[in-house]
Amino acid sequence: MKALIPALALLMLGGCATNGQPPWANLMSPGSCPKPAADQELSLNLANEMANDGKLHASLANLQNLPDTLPQVRQRKAKAYRLLGRSEAEPLYRSLLGTCMAAEGEHGLGQLAAARGNNGLAMAHLQRAVKLAPTDEKIRNDLGVVYLNQLRTKDARFEFLTAMELKQGDQLAAVNLVTLLIYQNNWEQAAHLVSQSGLTPEQVTEAKTRAEKLKGSATPAPKAKGQVAAGSDVLSPVIQ
Repeated sequence: MKALIPALALLMLGGCATNGQPPWANLMSPGSCPKPAADQELSLNLANEMANDGKLHASLANLQNLPDTLPQVRQRKAKAYRLLGRSEAEPLYRSLLGTCMAAEGEHGLGQLAAARGNNGLAMAHLQRAVKLAPTDEKIRNDLGVVYLNQLRTKDARFEFLTAMELKQGDQLAAVNLVTLLIYQNNWEQAAHLVSQSGLTPEQVTEAKTRAEKLKGSATPAPKAKGQVAAGSDVLSPVIQ
């Protein structure tokens, strides 16, 4: 670790690595991630809590003094930038590929693609993310959303149910599954799930609105590489 300090100092002074690569590009071997120091871990956790509370600018401020050589820092920055709609998110997510946070990188790239309405690309990223982190309920939910945007209802249902079983009590996938059931005019199962999951009237109204938008979308796409126009967090089922 001591041997890395002079190299890190030179990279910080130079501003960027050679060949236009960011300063962290040559410091990480595939699949490896350094452990943050205790004070860094505290700042990372605080930044994550602020992002979850919607305080995205404050989250970024808490990350500002942490080294970008840590993939955990880049992941939290990427999330905040993505939610702010800023272009910095994509290269940060790409920098996670090949590290121990490759699943998070693929997940983020899938979320960005879905927000742009590119469900085919989103599906490819999220399927790779699922292979890397098969028990992450958020990735499962988001892959289900992309399948639902493509009107691949059987695949979407499988992912939503998987997400719900992986994290019981999390209503994100439940709202999306209610959307799917209403889209299929399966009101009895939808009502049962609403009661079982304790969804609010506002969440049910949201699910109905999304289901109507799906009904008004294009005809079902081919199962392998289909897309429909909807793909944003606002107009389509909920992506985390």
